[in-house]
Amino acid sequence: MDARHREVLIAVIREYIDSAEPVGSRALAKRHMPTVSPATIRNAMADLEEMGYLSQPHASAGRVPTDEAYRFYVDSFPPPSPATVALVEPSARERQDGVDRLMEQTASQLSETTHFTGLLLTPPLKHTRLAQLELIPLENDRVLAVIVTEAGWVTARGLNLPPHIAPDDLREIGREITRRVRGRTVQQVLDDYAAPADPLDRLRTRVGALVEQILDLLRDRTLYVRGAINMLDHPEFLDVAAMRQMLRTFEQKDRLIELLSGLSQLGGVRVTIGEENPVPDLQDCTLITSTYTYRDQVLGILGIVGPRRMPYPQVISIVGDAAHQVSERLSRVRRDLYFPS
Repeated sequence: MDARHREVLIAVIREYIDSAEPVGSRALAKRHMPTVSPATIRNAMADLEEMGYLSQPHASAGRVPTDEAYRFYVDSFPPPSPATVALVEPSARERQDGVDRLMEQTASQLSETTHFTGLLLTPPLKHTRLAQLELIPLENDRVLAVIVTEAGWVTARGLNLPPHIAPDDLREIGREITRRVRGRTVQQVLDDYAAPADPLDRLRTRVGALVEQILDLLRDRTLYVRGAINMLDHPEFLDVAAMRQMLRTFEQKDRLIELLSGLSQLGGVRVTIGEENPVPDLQDCTLITSTYTYRDQVLGILGIVGPRRMPYPQVISIVGDAAHQVSERLSRVRRDLYFPS
């Protein structure tokens, strides 16, 4: 691609990002390339279409960028520095809510700042060492299980209370489980309970159904999805059937968790455009993600889902900066975050 083709392609992408309408040569000449004739621009656009960078919705329309065009654009323009967003510093009350609250707020702020859908996948607990388990009775035969890791991660989930367990016994059951799991990794705990049960183990014979629910909680990962409704504000998603499929993906989450887990293994900032995405219902979208760390280890991943037509440099910068700030906030976890005692 020579300089003229590159100039025209970048102008088409920027115009389409701003207008969401197919771009014609006269619009480019008027707003982006006033020293170049519309005929010259038109010829360059025809060449770019042959190269696979532009497409024409119908014969009388202008051109729109393809996935290849957006990939060229992203690879050609690194994100600006410094980044353009700052996470809100938590209040003293918010710090008491623990790491989960930080994760939820980050996903919400990503959505609010970009006006796309914010995502944050919490860390896998497989290699995480456990510190404490508390069981708190709720109404209607429910119990709140609160799991605290040595790194200060707090996971809470409502579970079903088996009918033969009295709510008054939950505190003692929680203490006994804590005694068995403290200082051990989640994987070690799961391996222990995969072995045949000791018939004399009163805990497993008495509250085995409750323990199984707790083990399912340890296996699980939480995906925060915030601002999915923002997608309706972009003309690309006015098709009701396509939007329904996308919202179903956000709601069911399994495929998103699998996708984000794979991206987190690659590390750093990643831009997944259109058909690069292995999730079919998201192939009209771009996914921009970045891993966040704790003690120099990749802990999880966050990012946004939006239309392919987006201001890539700014959004990449926002996502990268959010990941950096989460990592920095987590590095101060012992000082700033509350640990239940």
